[in-house]
Amino acid sequence: MEVILAFFLAHWYLSLFFQTFFLHRYASHGAFTMSRFTEKVFFVLTWIFEGSNYLSPYGYGVMHRMHHAFADTPQDPHSPKYDESIIKMMWKTKTIYSAIANKKVEVEPRFSKDVPQWEAFDKFARSWPSRVFWGTLYTLVYINFATELWMWIFLPMQFLLAPIHGAIINWFAHKYGYVNFKVGDTSRNFLPLDFLMMGESYHNNHHKNSSRANFGGIRWHEIDPTYLAIRFLDKIGVVEIVKTRQIVSERVRKAA
Repeated sequence: MEVILAFFLAHWYLSLFFQTFFLHRYASHGAFTMSRFTEKVFFVLTWIFEGSNYLSPYGYGVMHRMHHAFADTPQDPHSPKYDESIIKMMWKTKTIYSAIANKKVEVEPRFSKDVPQWEAFDKFARSWPSRVFWGTLYTLVYINFATELWMWIFLPMQFLLAPIHGAIINWFAHKYGYVNFKVGDTSRNFLPLDFLMMGESYHNNHHKNSSRANFGGIRWHEIDPTYLAIRFLDKIGVVEIVKTRQIVSERVRKAA
């Protein structure tokens, strides 16, 4: 049991880290910079740790910029306001993401400018042989270490971790939680202490200032684990945080 739970949790957090660090904060928002060589290293690491869930930085980055530009409007790629269920919302998201990643739709330059691309690697990492390879590897772990039938419930989740992570934020963080800032959409801070989503659940803070590397830090309890990792990588010279204007206005008072 310990091996399966450790494997699932390691995959959950490592996959999530590269999604929020590389795809979201770097590819989508340019919250920090890195060299071209380092960028390619993170392409590979994202493939390794997202595995069968690998998402194209280009497809993700373009779609996420569209989300910010059109948040909670009919043009939003994923909004609970316009989708009847979380399943329908995520299917719509998948359809739009695939069209962008496969370059089957024309994208406005404002959404694609400076989004990292490595087309040859992306094509390989998103291919079915790659996904089957990782899926087979996960299954072999369960065959060798699952000691109870109920443990197998985690396996299909591992095939779909990236969409699950996206669904948690794109659905629940637009419906539940608290608000620090009045913004023109329904974004909320889903968790007061983000032990589950590595800072992603501070969604209202992020929608207030999308280019800020730190999604937390507005209230004393808003600790962003991914930002702590970014600060460490900045200190040792792997990345360089882009300095942005501090959020100092329009803060909503904490409810009594």
